[in-house]
Amino acid sequence: MAKASGFFTPSLRTKIRPSIGVSRSGFCLSEGIFKRVVCSSGIESAGTHVSSSQSRIPKLVNKGCKLVGCGSAVPSLSVSNDDLAKIVDTSDEWISVRTGIRNRRVISGKENLRNLAVEAAKKALKMANVEPDDLDLILLCTSTPEDIFGDAPKVLILLDAYLNGNLFMLWQSCKVQRELGCTKSQLAHDITAACSGFVLGLFSASCYIKGGGFRNVLVIGADVMSRFVDWTDRGTCILFGDAAGAVVLQACDAEEDGLLSFDLHSDGEGARHLGAPINDNENGSVLEFPPNRPSYACIQMNGKEVFRFAVRCVPQSIESALEKAGLTASNIDWLLLHQANQRIIDAVATRLEFPPEKVISNLANYGNTSAASIPLALDEAVRSGKVKPGHTITAAGFGAGLTWGSAVIRWG
Repeated sequence: MAKASGFFTPSLRTKIRPSIGVSRSGFCLSEGIFKRVVCSSGIESAGTHVSSSQSRIPKLVNKGCKLVGCGSAVPSLSVSNDDLAKIVDTSDEWISVRTGIRNRRVISGKENLRNLAVEAAKKALKMANVEPDDLDLILLCTSTPEDIFGDAPKVLILLDAYLNGNLFMLWQSCKVQRELGCTKSQLAHDITAACSGFVLGLFSASCYIKGGGFRNVLVIGADVMSRFVDWTDRGTCILFGDAAGAVVLQACDAEEDGLLSFDLHSDGEGARHLGAPINDNENGSVLEFPPNRPSYACIQMNGKEVFRFAVRCVPQSIESALEKAGLTASNIDWLLLHQANQRIIDAVATRLEFPPEKVISNLANYGNTSAASIPLALDEAVRSGKVKPGHTITAAGFGAGLTWGSAVIRWG
């Protein structure tokens, strides 16, 4: 049986779980082992001193960070439930009743993950009035990269070409990085946590800003799940779509902090219920050399178990994040969950007593876009005027790993 703190808890488990909680007062482990992080600009010992001018890290952390821009991008090809009914035994009614999904976007032609990520990032930077060279860090949250070594550095190059209108360099940028005119070598790296990825990206960005002295951080959630879908399996092919969403986080004074708290968890024992593992039968024997080239299986999911996990653990995580922020559900303007299934969204909202009019959902139009789902829905809500500056949002991601986490944030 799953306990309040996790999913598929074994009979023998240590009492102190490695879940992470963060509030405006600093960083802490859930059991209160650490209550605050203080960063020094260097190591001071006899005869040794590193001045603050030599490091971007302040001696004392008294910074906040806020969301100042957002953007999103989706492929041009829309695939309806009726379209899927032509290739698998299903119907629009069967899909929409069980999931709430009616359409999803799928990459085609020259579209790929990097192009979607760049387009979303461009829109977020424009809203934030931040230039690419003003960024200190790019975090690309994805489980479907074009390169297994990571796509974030390449997105940085593409972004510069895109914003400077250099379309030839846009397509050639991975080969001629030095010719693109980037004047800074900003840190850029990927985060792999599937549908929880964007929440973990927000947490990481907050750490870099509040504890590392970074000023502007771009967080992108992007996935092309269509590449890992078995289009003959009606249990999974109806669920997923492709998209990208991005936000810009900026350092601010502590009293203006817009990332109020986090609650983060993982439990690998539930991984068997959702994943896309390497095909073991293609790896060969450990005695064989060279090993065979591996390939990944299509997405494998036990829908019933994932549903049970989500409706049990997500409300608990949100309640924990609210408690750390010193808030209650009545103080929250919007509930924004990972867009996985409308039944999950409704069940979590009901348990937390959020009225339907305070729940953000665009699932019907895009399906489950993994790490992109939260920033995609946020961007649409901001640009439509639904989410306004000063609004407080509780966001939660959950999925493969199993991982799940919540954030309490203030827009603008």
